[in-house]
Amino acid sequence: MRFRTLKQLTEVCASEGLTIAEVMLADQSQESGKPPEYVFEKMRAYYQIMKEAVAKGLTEDTTSRSGLTGKDAQRVASYMTTTEASLGEEACKAMAYALAVSEVNASMGRIIATPTAGSCGIIPGVFISSQQRFGWDDDHMVKGLLSAGAIGYVIANNSFVSGAEGGCQAEVGSAIGMAAGALVELRGGTPEQAMHAVGLALKNTLGLICDPVGGLVEIPCIVRNGFGAVNAMAAADMALAGVRSVIPSDEVVQVMYEVGTAMPEKHRETAKGGLAQTPTGQQIMKELNLGKKQR
Repeated sequence: MRFRTLKQLTEVCASEGLTIAEVMLADQSQESGKPPEYVFEKMRAYYQIMKEAVAKGLTEDTTSRSGLTGKDAQRVASYMTTTEASLGEEACKAMAYALAVSEVNASMGRIIATPTAGSCGIIPGVFISSQQRFGWDDDHMVKGLLSAGAIGYVIANNSFVSGAEGGCQAEVGSAIGMAAGALVELRGGTPEQAMHAVGLALKNTLGLICDPVGGLVEIPCIVRNGFGAVNAMAAADMALAGVRSVIPSDEVVQVMYEVGTAMPEKHRETAKGGLAQTPTGQQIMKELNLGKKQR
């Protein structure tokens, strides 16, 4: 890759007159040894899986094996048809789609980790709802995935994308940043604006802990995906409006690393702290363990 930081990525775009997606496609092709057409079609296949996951989450039974979660996406979608959502229709739709994909994951369905399974709903939620809203074709959306991938590449190589390493800020936070930056480019924004969106998004999730109840990627993971999709859209709109991340995005990524490194182990996917250790969280854990013994 010709870039290791978001600043370097922006500089490559500027010097070569390319979009983030075009830089990522060229670099990924060179690094993998595969033609650009192959890389593009591979990403298209991933996007198709995302669309299938949204559809499944909105129409099929997504009750998880634990029985703790399922069908919340359908509840939100139904709510939208009978009530004027406080968020507005488009943001509410993105939230429902993000919930749908996350519930498919929790019920052992097929998803694309973006960048992880725990944050798999945010990019599909933002992308698919935006595609429907603006009438974009799949080629345009694949370019968005390439943009998101470039941003995720930088975050992963300078901080974390794993909750076990850096808390939920590393999973959901990274996905929000990836979705926000990519959405800016999808809507015609500049690479510089996209990078501001990343910084704005990541700042809003710094310190978010990973505290899965029962050690499962369900509570609070699924609803955080729903909130994350809305946050990504907000960050993209701010950046497109000219709002800047005063702290450069690369420095925000570094802070995410520092915060994650300092985060207690109990708040890094161990189910030993946070919501997992509330009285209700502990009771759920006992019931899950009892169910395992009975099987």
